[in-house]
Amino acid sequence: MILLTFTFTGSITAWLSNRIPIWLLLEKFSWVWWLSKIGVFVLGYQVLILIIGFCLGQFSFFWNYEKKILKTFGLIKNSLPNENLSVRNICLFASGAGSNVEKIIEYFKGNPYINIVLIVCNNPNAGVISIATRENIPCLLIQKSILSKTGYVESLAAYKIDLIVLAGFLLKVPDILIEKYKGKIINLHPALLPEYGGAGMYGAAVHKAVLADNRKESGITIHHVDNEYDHGAIIFQKKCEVNETETIESLTGKIRALEHQNFAPIIESILLKAQ
Repeated sequence: MILLTFTFTGSITAWLSNRIPIWLLLEKFSWVWWLSKIGVFVLGYQVLILIIGFCLGQFSFFWNYEKKILKTFGLIKNSLPNENLSVRNICLFASGAGSNVEKIIEYFKGNPYINIVLIVCNNPNAGVISIATRENIPCLLIQKSILSKTGYVESLAAYKIDLIVLAGFLLKVPDILIEKYKGKIINLHPALLPEYGGAGMYGAAVHKAVLADNRKESGITIHHVDNEYDHGAIIFQKKCEVNETETIESLTGKIRALEHQNFAPIIESILLKAQ
């Protein structure tokens, strides 16, 4: 749907750029003629992509896309405009490739009020480490045995963390860390909790279980983290349809799209409420 939105918007914009000067009876190749064509390409495209994105159910994705462009040119302020707001620090925990980490970093880039100060990873071969290096974000490589004993509480304290975000982190968060950051740890789960949660329920295992049960819908859940797997209070859920021809790969793609569209904005809303 996202690719179709770009395709339709580009085609319609090109068509309108040729037709509008004709409708306005403008002299060909005059400065007004060129101005109208450029106006359609520059301004018309931005409006059309929101309209078409809305029609195809992708408005939130393209509105965030447009906001980044407007912020780049200084046409709108960042999402936290109040000068009295304090800076909030995020720590991201991840174990794998880090696609959600990458989207979160991209979303908050240039935001003066929200900083990603640390990435924590338990896998020395994880792709998320390369992302941290590329983005010049400190990366703390941890060990499971030490995590369960100390929670790395002392190491984390130096970064003055306001929110810990589990973005594909596969280890259980120890009680000592939950107690230290009580109410300040959230997780993203690739299913509609309370179903399909618990130990071992992550990634393809979740989608396989959903398909095996012939469910008609799945989705994502963002929730607070407590002492049990996938058990904390639910903050946000978003659903998607599971059709009869669905595969693990296609469902993975649907869920990942929901994650990329919704996770960062929900993180932002949590930090706003905490101000």
